[in-house]
Amino acid sequence: MDFVRQLSLVKGEERYVFRYQAGREADIISVFAEMAADVERDFDWFDAAVLSYQMGRRLEMDLEEVLP
Repeated sequence: MDFVRQLSLVKGEERYVFRYQAGREADIISVFAEMAADVERDFDWFDAAVLSYQMGRRLEMDLEEVLP
């Protein structure tokens, strides 16, 4: 199944929305890291950590649905 996932973060006037295919979590985490490393962006390492945590929680909930 190809589920499209979405994560969002509102930071001040900025709104970040990330859509990705289930199973591509490592790719989106790489995007978070690239954005956090870019000093021209207002997106920082804390933001990357928050979104990574949200993603992990979502994966945990999905796993709980599958496991007895």
